[in-house]
Amino acid sequence: MNFFAKAALAATLFALFDPHAAMAAASDYIFEPVTSEVRNGPGSEIAVKLIHKPSGKPVEGAIIIRTRLDMSPDSMEAMTTTLEPMTETTPGIYKFKADFTMAGGWALKLQAKVQGEPETVQGIVVFTAKQ
Repeated sequence: MNFFAKAALAATLFALFDPHAAMAAASDYIFEPVTSEVRNGPGSEIAVKLIHKPSGKPVEGAIIIRTRLDMSPDSMEAMTTTLEPMTETTPGIYKFKADFTMAGGWALKLQAKVQGEPETVQGIVVFTAKQ
């Protein structure tokens, strides 16, 4: 094997087995609100977008595996409300229908599986319910 072939093989093996090699991670993703102000009351729609931070592109087809909507931004984490997922109509936008029972700050806590990402992506998005 010539020198260049050996060097290429060594570099490839090093990248495959180096624990610090550049790989995607759950921290490479972020949930953001489409609109942070929402209508207080039953049946309000909220939407978040999932962004791949290094590319800035929306992530479509993620599977939301866990959600919780509570008033932790207003120090009332025990105050929760119902949340119903809606069909994804815009790539990378995940919509929900929620019954906001009180005006104020609400935190949507999400966990999602992204194709090709072994770790669970987690995030918190804060909304303000207005009268």
